[in-house]
Formats: sequence, C-alpha cells, structure tokens
Amino acid sequence: MERLRRERIPLTVCPLSNVRLGAFAELSGHTLPALLEHGLLVTVNSDDPAYFGGYVDENFDAVRRELGLSTEQLRELAANSFRAAFLDDRRRDEFLAEVAAWTP
Repeated sequence: MERLRRERIPLTVCPLSNVRLGAFAELSGHTLPALLEHGLLVTVNSDDPAYFGGYVDENFDAVRRELGLSTEQLRELAANSFRAAFLDDRRRDEFLAEVAAWTP
C-alpha cells in the first residue's frame, strides 16, 4: 500500500461490479472509504454495465448512498480520475477546476 501511495499508482474501482462478482457481499462492506483514507489514487469506474450493472454515475450514486461518502470524498474520486488520465497539464487543470467548482 505504501508503494501505491508513494508512486501515485491509480486504482480503478468498479463498486457495483465488485459486488456482482462476489468480491464484496454487499456494497456497504466495500473498502473504498479505507482506500481514500490511506491516500491512494483511487477512481470510481464502471465494468461492462450491460453485464455487471451500473454506469459510472450509478456507481457514484451507489457509493454515496451505501458508503455515506461525503461531497469532498466524491469530489476527490472525480478529481483522481483526471489525475490518473493521460492528459496534458493544461487540459487536466481545466477538468480539475470544474471538479473543484462542482456542488451537488
């Protein structure tokens, strides 16, 4: 975990898929909050929604509802997706500014 944090290695997490595939019995038991607490570069994604249920927005809604994530935690997850993306600095900064300005 220290290496993941130190090297800012992105972790793509697909919460609804994780439950559907049996990695977690229920979404409420997902380790996503702990990953954030440890300062890891974690992102929320979807995994073949037709088979595993849930596009990205549905995954975000589910973790907000089931894990009680705060607005700041949701903002961090969204920002992480741009930090992990293959973008030039100018474009990344534009997206990060949009995320920073987001209010639910």
